[in-house]
Amino acid sequence: MNTPHTPSGPLAGLTVLDLTRVLSGPYCTMLAADMGARVIKVERPQRGDDTRAWGPPFLEGESAYYLSINRNKESLALDFTTTEGRDILDALIARSDVIVENFRPGTLEDRGLGYAALKAKHPGLIYVSLSGFGHTGPRREEAGYDAVLQAEGGLMSVTGSRDGEAVRLGVAIADIAGGMFAFQGLLLALIAKGRTGQGQHVDVSLLDATTALMTYQAGRYFATGTSPERLGNQHATIVPYDAFETAEGVLVLAVGNDDQFRRFCHLAGARELADDVRFATNAKRVEHHHVLHPVLLHLLASDTASGWRARLRAAGVPCGAVRSVGEALTDPQTLAREMVASVVHPTIGPLHVLGVPVKLSDTPGTVRTPPPRLGEHTARILVDDLGYSRDRVDELATTGAVGVLRT
Repeated sequence: MNTPHTPSGPLAGLTVLDLTRVLSGPYCTMLAADMGARVIKVERPQRGDDTRAWGPPFLEGESAYYLSINRNKESLALDFTTTEGRDILDALIARSDVIVENFRPGTLEDRGLGYAALKAKHPGLIYVSLSGFGHTGPRREEAGYDAVLQAEGGLMSVTGSRDGEAVRLGVAIADIAGGMFAFQGLLLALIAKGRTGQGQHVDVSLLDATTALMTYQAGRYFATGTSPERLGNQHATIVPYDAFETAEGVLVLAVGNDDQFRRFCHLAGARELADDVRFATNAKRVEHHHVLHPVLLHLLASDTASGWRARLRAAGVPCGAVRSVGEALTDPQTLAREMVASVVHPTIGPLHVLGVPVKLSDTPGTVRTPPPRLGEHTARILVDDLGYSRDRVDELATTGAVGVLRT
């Protein structure tokens, strides 16, 4: 029988060597770990992942940022620029199915750790690279940071109020999307390997990921040759689809089709709007948005946001509240979907983390272990996996080739 700490998801038995740090790479490897893969997170001794220092807030010395994206992993503190550290890394590569890295292109190649060099020794290895601009093209050597990629990818230009400045999203969406696409690439490479027996290089850039998110905004540019502009909460091609001030609070209304609009009008006591030829179809409502919008503002100001939500939901008209993060994470639906999980951390105690968003009926992903402390698993990996003696581990720790957590 599986214990709570025994992987049982669809990737159980897969070993991922994680050479990433910050967000995009760790997010990718967390998704793999949630689905049962064994993820060995290689970190620099003493410093570890950059996000270990990102805060406040900190919980018993651990960064809340780091804790949010590193559960279900093992931490190996290793300096692979040393001869001894490189020997350890080479031994782990030989035992791994997948490598995930997010170094600047050329960095690992200069150390003999690029895909071409490793493929010659390990033809079945899947090698996932995440970078700001990818491993090809004139900007491949530039460092990539989320805010820069949101700006360079066009996303900031369509985010924010119509008359205000361009704004980045409140989460690092370029990094997160890059991590998600990298995980998708990892899975696709696994499927291909099942047919061919060969590994391959998965090359994902944050610029590509951000560009891919532009979808219908890019479509509008392709169709018209004109770049879309910021519209605040208004939708460019759906009306009404916006945030509205009410008598108390903000109501987000998302009327996605003509039937929903008629239901909204009838419920709101404004049947004349449903009968108005200017608003009869979505295309007409978009065309006459300047006429309809002030009418809706006046209409919705007659009740509170909570009052509107109750009635609109009962009528099947999509709507919502602008909730805080805390309100969203304590919502009964969020909790019913197990999107808040809890693990016991050795120094923090009970620790809340986000749950697994993909629900599989037969081989579900799980949150099993807390984010590791720096070097927490170094000794165990060296002894149990690579056959090092305890004395040799202590020697390597003394030289700085590895870092061992002392408890």
